[in-house]
Amino acid sequence: MSAGAPRLRASRVLGLCAAFLGLTLAAFALALRFGEQPISLAAALGDAESSDAVIFWSLRLPRALLGVIVGAGLAASGATLQGLLRNPLADPFVLGVSGGAALGATLALALGLATVGQVAPGLAGGLERLSGPALLAFLGAGGSVLFVLAASRGHAARAPYAALLTGVVFNAFAAAAITLVKTLSAPDRLGEILYWLAGSLGYERGATLGLAALLQGGALAVMLALSGQLNLMTLGDEDAQTLGVPVVRTRRLLLLATSASVAGAVALTGLIGFVGLIVPHLLRLAFGPDQRLLIPLSALGGAAFLVLADLLARLAFALFGAEPPVGVITALLGGPLFIALLSRKGRGGSPV
Repeated sequence: MSAGAPRLRASRVLGLCAAFLGLTLAAFALALRFGEQPISLAAALGDAESSDAVIFWSLRLPRALLGVIVGAGLAASGATLQGLLRNPLADPFVLGVSGGAALGATLALALGLATVGQVAPGLAGGLERLSGPALLAFLGAGGSVLFVLAASRGHAARAPYAALLTGVVFNAFAAAAITLVKTLSAPDRLGEILYWLAGSLGYERGATLGLAALLQGGALAVMLALSGQLNLMTLGDEDAQTLGVPVVRTRRLLLLATSASVAGAVALTGLIGFVGLIVPHLLRLAFGPDQRLLIPLSALGGAAFLVLADLLARLAFALFGAEPPVGVITALLGGPLFIALLSRKGRGGSPV
């Protein structure tokens, strides 16, 4: 525990994490069981050649796992950035990660680079079959993070706001560049670009899911390891430094961890908003601002939220004859809730 940090009872942490883990597992089970075509889990697990088994192993399970991985990463990153920026309404996309990723994927889709092999011909090791837009999205996100961190260096007195403002400006530039690319793109490419930008969960292979889980697990481990120091940094840089926190190093590590997490998520799913904003914000109101508790609860809550939102998107097929992107569902759920929270603050309710 960091010096000066208040005690946090292990029983409370374990109890709440166990409850949220149960919620996540329940959401995961519902996502496996229901969809456009309900299936029997007993048949899927008992007969490998049944149609239920094909749907379960090839479609439902990879998609639900991707929802858990991405939802956990986005929500934990949102909780961390809200504490780091000392702004409970901060979003995990504020550092320019979304702009860089979206620009990279948009260029790949506009140029028809569907696989890594088309981006880098002759690539060995079977990687040539991986998604080209995902690769360029990840590279674009990583490049944007490096640019934002480099551009905001030398402004430690105004940190963390220098990185925040630089990220906002970069996102605006990327949005303009994406608009230009969409204007110049062929009509058949434009639909793919718009669908990717809306955010959706696909059917990734096991190797891709494994890499995504390793990336998110590593980033989450860094956030958890530094959560005690992050608590002290919310008091202000000078107070945290006095209490023994290496402020510059801790901030840099947290920015890199959250950026890597968001980059990995966006590369696979596109821009899914509100998960990293609403989930940690609601949990902060319910359980307090202690990052040692808030980060793991946000990861579990974000996983459950995104999996359930994707289930709603699949169930909506029966109503609309088409499946809306999950990013649309999270916006429809999160937008009104966000406005309600702001209205509550305006009426003098609990602080936002």
